[in-house]
Amino acid sequence: MNKLYVGNLSPSVTVEDLKQLFGERKLPVTDEVLLKSGYAFVDFPDQNWAIKAIETLSGKVELHGKVIEVDYSVPKKLRAVEKLTGQTFEDYSFKQDFPLRMLVPTQFVGAIIGKEGLTIKNITKQTQSKVDIHRKENAGAAEKPISIHSTPEGCSAACRMIMDIMQKEADDTKVTEDIPLKILAHNSLVGRLIGKEGRNLKKIEEDTETKITISSLQDLTIYNPERTIIVKGSIEACCRAEVEIMRKLREAYENDIAAINQQTNLIPGLSLSTLGIFSTGLSVLPPAAGPRGVPSVLPAAYNPFLVKDVIFCMFLLPSPQQAPEQEVVYLFIPTQAVGAIIGKKGQHIKQLARFAGASIKIAPAESPDVTQRMVIITGPPEAQFKAQGRIFGKLKEENFFSAKEEVKLETHIKVPSSAAGRVIGKGGKTVNELQNLTSAEVIVPRDQTPDENDEVFVKISGHFFASQTAQRKIREIIQQVKQQEQKHQQGTPVTHHSK
Repeated sequence: MNKLYVGNLSPSVTVEDLKQLFGERKLPVTDEVLLKSGYAFVDFPDQNWAIKAIETLSGKVELHGKVIEVDYSVPKKLRAVEKLTGQTFEDYSFKQDFPLRMLVPTQFVGAIIGKEGLTIKNITKQTQSKVDIHRKENAGAAEKPISIHSTPEGCSAACRMIMDIMQKEADDTKVTEDIPLKILAHNSLVGRLIGKEGRNLKKIEEDTETKITISSLQDLTIYNPERTIIVKGSIEACCRAEVEIMRKLREAYENDIAAINQQTNLIPGLSLSTLGIFSTGLSVLPPAAGPRGVPSVLPAAYNPFLVKDVIFCMFLLPSPQQAPEQEVVYLFIPTQAVGAIIGKKGQHIKQLARFAGASIKIAPAESPDVTQRMVIITGPPEAQFKAQGRIFGKLKEENFFSAKEEVKLETHIKVPSSAAGRVIGKGGKTVNELQNLTSAEVIVPRDQTPDENDEVFVKISGHFFASQTAQRKIREIIQQVKQQEQKHQQGTPVTHHSK
């Protein structure tokens, strides 16, 4: 557990800046520095150095004009679980927790395992990988999944060896068909692999001289949320494509897990173990086995909405009880999706309201030709998280967004007009930082007239976790402004009240 989160970074900060900062303070950082927009993850040799880095840097050092925050990348609640159970979750650190999942023809499984398991042992030894062949699952199936756990380089090396073994076996048995590389990936990651208008996939095809296709959304079930990425070309070309495909998938996975981790601090008392956001028919607890019989702790069964066992643990320990404040959120959905959200005779929207513990109403259309309808959600933070999450999930589930698209919706929240300036910040600094941190688009229209409650709208656009994070951060700013106004009204506190 020596990976640290370095937050509140200026967009101009580089990996070299971070390494120089650590070097100046004589902190022995490794080469593993993963820089994202507004934050980074840094590996330290051992826990003592990690503790020293936190004590030396967090809240005490300015980098490019911003005071940085340093803490463990594993959230506090998960560390508490580790202490309680005696188990560590280091294997879930970003560089190690995303296996390569392949589908191979059943006829080649014996050759991959080898006599008395010698071949697979050799693959494991040479590539420093853990290779699991799920041969007992789906008896009679034409293909079997293989999970490879290692570094990205180790996964790629094992993939190459497996492809070579299959090709040799095909030659020996006079199989004339080409053997494509088949990679399994969770559906929620595939859109970002494809990219806008398919650009990412086209670039990988061009750079690696391969032909890549992806299985249809119709093949998905709630028990098998994986899609098959089929890569055709020479073995050399397929293996080059594997490197690029897995790089994109890992990046999407890391971003989602970082967003999930942020929620641990943003919503007091949030219990993700009660969420079954994507599908109304799913159990609210993680299944004993994931898709194709793989244990559900594997990130292969990962879904940012149906969070895995480890992520559940973050929220199972009690949090300080706070009186939940009622919040109102205005969520805009495509007009054609209204029927799916309401359901037959209003059944779905009633179930959703009960599940989330929120009031959910769909506002009347302002005109017959509007493209969006407003959903008004009223409830405390956890209810907002559940209700909005289910709506995002329902839209994806009902194919209102294509396979190439992430579900991105516009959300409006009201803020006191006195807090609008704080949300924007001097020269737009705060709103820019908010956008960098959350990956959501945040707009505070300047020409608004405050309503009868002296409030104005803030517009947020983005995918579910981006929107949630932005909402929580804006609520924090509102709370700070209210507290300052209360202190100002009450005057300076009496001396005996202060410590």
